Amino acid sequence: MQPLEVGLVPAPAREPRLTRWLRRGSGILAHLVALGFTIFLTVLSRPGTSDWALMEDTSEGGRRWALPSLLALFLCSQFCLCMAESILLFSPEHSPFFFCSWKARIRLHWAGQTLAILSAALGLGFIISSRTRSELPHLVSWHSWIGALTLLATGGQALCGLCLLCPRAARVSKVARLKLYHLTCGLVVYLMATVTVLLSMYSVWFQAQIKGAAWYLCLALPLYPALVIMHQISSSYLPRKKMEM
Repeated sequence: MQPLEVGLVPAPAREPRLTRWLRRGSGILAHLVALGFTIFLTVLSRPGTSDWALMEDTSEGGRRWALPSLLALFLCSQFCLCMAESILLFSPEHSPFFFCSWKARIRLHWAGQTLAILSAALGLGFIISSRTRSELPHLVSWHSWIGALTLLATGGQALCGLCLLCPRAARVSKVARLKLYHLTCGLVVYLMATVTVLLSMYSVWFQAQIKGAAWYLCLALPLYPALVIMHQISSSYLPRKKMEM
């Protein structure tokens, strides 16, 4: 069925109801997967219990590194959950704060990103302190390198968001262009955080806890919210910001 035309400008085709509900359902599922996976990692790591004494190997280094590994996994999951929800709350279709104004969502975005940065900073400080006391080398795996780059990029994103929050004080002349950079780089940072989580699942401890098909399922779960966020930013916000420039 051809769309109706008004003058020389064709009217947009009406979206099928099934497609609209499937898109909303996929967004709600992204919230559930992000929250459920974080709860799963929290229960698996069992912070504060004697199970945190689990060893990654039988060496003395394994004894010292078991607790930091669990803390890193726990705080990394908190970091990704806060970051994912801070982005998904801007969705016009499946945001849990759809009743809030745009300014209120921006404040919630800042609160969520602040919690994410605090979780990451706490985990990083504990890892550095523990490995220094244990005389273990730093930055010896892809997980640690990507994680460190993710934290640096997150800090840059926070500074960029602060400039957008106070453009006059930051002397920003092209706000629309800075918003476009903030959106694009924000997607890249979230994908880097997702890769960091995926690499943590290759640790000896995690593979000892989760084996077989369950391990592959855990490997796939963080990818689903990333795909939803990628679609949200690339289809809803980037085209609009390009038009505003």
